[in-house]
Amino acid sequence: MTTPTLNQRHHQRMLRKKEVVDAKIKAAQRHTGVLVVNTGNGKGKSSSGFGMVIRAMGHGKKVAVVQFIKGAMSTGEELFLRRFPDEIQFHAMGEGYTWETQNRERDVEKAQAAWQMAQGFLRDPEIGLVLLDELNIALKYKYLDIAQVVADLDGRPEMQHVVVTGRAAPPELIEIADTVTDMQVVKHAFTDGIAAQLGVEW
Repeated sequence: MTTPTLNQRHHQRMLRKKEVVDAKIKAAQRHTGVLVVNTGNGKGKSSSGFGMVIRAMGHGKKVAVVQFIKGAMSTGEELFLRRFPDEIQFHAMGEGYTWETQNRERDVEKAQAAWQMAQGFLRDPEIGLVLLDELNIALKYKYLDIAQVVADLDGRPEMQHVVVTGRAAPPELIEIADTVTDMQVVKHAFTDGIAAQLGVEW
């Protein structure tokens, strides 16, 4: 097939695609806060969440981050985002991975304190986006009451966006979410004996 023919076919396909996309855009005119859930066993859940944090900050939105489980060591995103105290509130409130802490009572206490912090942000209409990093893990181990979490998320200000990350998102959270992404592993360097790398994993 000649290049001019390929170009013409491509042009026709893009014309048809534009019609479809434009129709979808025209039909989506409601403006409201959305609940985004990033889950699954693959890498990138928190990374995506922090990408949205930076995106929101770029548009001048006030942002709050509450990290569950994490907190035993400073991550690159925490070290960077703490440079902008007027734009973001950052609270790493865990004490490390559950297999390291090995203390359910303490983990529950820390998760509940983190949720109390989150509740304040979820009631504040001045906060445009809230990232609840690794909340799904706290829910998986039943450190928090899922009914309370759902109620607080449902009761947030109308235009506030929330991003929840972590493996094993519970069905109740998926049910109320507007966007859910299930990230799956295709390959991961760790399984090939490559240690977690600064700037990649943390």
